[in-house]
Amino acid sequence: MRIRTVSTRPFNDQKPGTAGLRKPVRTFQQPHYLENFIQSAFDAVPTLKNGTLVIGGDGRYYNREAIATLLRMAAANGVKKCIVGCGGLLSTPAAALLIPHVGGIGGFILTASHNPGGPKGDFGIKLNIANGGQASETVTNAIYQSSLAIARYFTLEAKPRVELDKLGQQQLGDMRIEIIDPISHYVSVMERLFDFKRIRALLSNGEFRMRFDARHAVTGPYAREIFERRLGAPPGSVLHGTPLEDFAGGHPDPNPQDAADLLQLFKDADSPDFGAASDGDGDRNMILGRGLAVSPGDSLAVLTANAHLVPGYSAGLAGVARSLPTSHALDRVAQRLGIPCYETPTGWRFFCNLLDAGLVTLCGEESFGTSSNHAREKDGLWAVLFWLNLIAARSESVGDILIKHWREYGRDFFQREDYFMRDAGQAQTLMRLLGSRLGELADATVAGYTVQAAENFTYHDPVDHSVSLNQGLWLTTVGGGRIVYRLSGTGTHGAILRIYLEQYEPDPARHFQTSAVVLAPLSRMARTLARLESHGITAPTAVT
Repeated sequence: MRIRTVSTRPFNDQKPGTAGLRKPVRTFQQPHYLENFIQSAFDAVPTLKNGTLVIGGDGRYYNREAIATLLRMAAANGVKKCIVGCGGLLSTPAAALLIPHVGGIGGFILTASHNPGGPKGDFGIKLNIANGGQASETVTNAIYQSSLAIARYFTLEAKPRVELDKLGQQQLGDMRIEIIDPISHYVSVMERLFDFKRIRALLSNGEFRMRFDARHAVTGPYAREIFERRLGAPPGSVLHGTPLEDFAGGHPDPNPQDAADLLQLFKDADSPDFGAASDGDGDRNMILGRGLAVSPGDSLAVLTANAHLVPGYSAGLAGVARSLPTSHALDRVAQRLGIPCYETPTGWRFFCNLLDAGLVTLCGEESFGTSSNHAREKDGLWAVLFWLNLIAARSESVGDILIKHWREYGRDFFQREDYFMRDAGQAQTLMRLLGSRLGELADATVAGYTVQAAENFTYHDPVDHSVSLNQGLWLTTVGGGRIVYRLSGTGTHGAILRIYLEQYEPDPARHFQTSAVVLAPLSRMARTLARLESHGITAPTAVT
């Protein structure tokens, strides 16, 4: 097939965020927009042309069109082979596992994760590298610089149809395409890590009831295969299991606010025993018990404290890691186990260096992301299976496990407040002004709290010795309080100021208060310090 060279001009907004390039669908539908970014990746990372690429997405609107464009451009750029998930589907953790399994040079994952879908929603694309993890900041910066200078891209003259729904081999010019079952390899990895026999006995005993909400996103087919077919959960245990391009108009984010309908199922004494949800591309998770939602920090801490009960981790943990905003619950468990606990910026790529170096086994971040050294992405279904394995091994409910954990280690009350700001420049100014005042805060009394320490977080990577500046503002208070401020890197317009609140409570008699009540005074302090009202902000957009 003939290769066509298309003249183009740069777009100045193609700088990837913490997890790729995310924009409204209408932005990607502009002539040459997607093509420019893809060609910039091939130009910045020429090794992509020398091997096998893995391609798939979360099934959102524009997924199929984008894959067709990507395949034509891959063929025109000399890529030898592409492996594509059937139907264009491939969860992010499944892709992360598949890339090294097939000896791939990397992969393109088409997702905007937890962002809304549909024609008026968001779309995204990111490059993962040979270890299955996200491209480093050095690579994404190179792609961005290439996008600012691009003058042409390569595609095929013709537009041959690739049968995405047909398993097997196809040919596109000189490039081979293999359409694969996107589920089977992922399931085989989970079977090696977890005690499927024990979990099957739990889910098929006729008494234990679970609900997994796939949010009409990519994990639906995976969850039905694992929970209902392999592990014997009754049909209907997986809710909203059919992937839809617009996620049925919902927000595919597994948090207490966006998954309020699922939480409602767990409000009374007759609710199911266990609940969970994942997001658009399958890398996030939320865990529920009767009358409670497990915070991301508590979940990571519980998994770490009980890892010896799970076959894949029974030999012990090398270390653990958490992102800056994630609660310190993990730190206390690591100290008890005598293993290192690393604090990184938000962004999964920071964990990958630690994982590749064998320094950590489990890691997690504040936005309901948890995983291990089995993959170089966070993994929603993995976390759900880990919890089910613990429940089966301990013969205890989610609530019982959590209460006993708090009794042993103390409880870290945790809450995230999101403040949407239409003007991204205003958000940057707010952070800059707040950062300039941090040096004045030590020993100061604000809203009834005494500030213990305050810093602008700088991360020194222990593996490659790189330095990442301005990764979030944090302060601690006398008495176990902590506040973290950072701007989200996953939005597609405006800016979201995120404020993370944490209060440690060692007294078991005080563990059954709500986070909202315990953290209300700290929230007032956080708003006062940031002078939000002077920026026209009076209340959070969302609280999770």
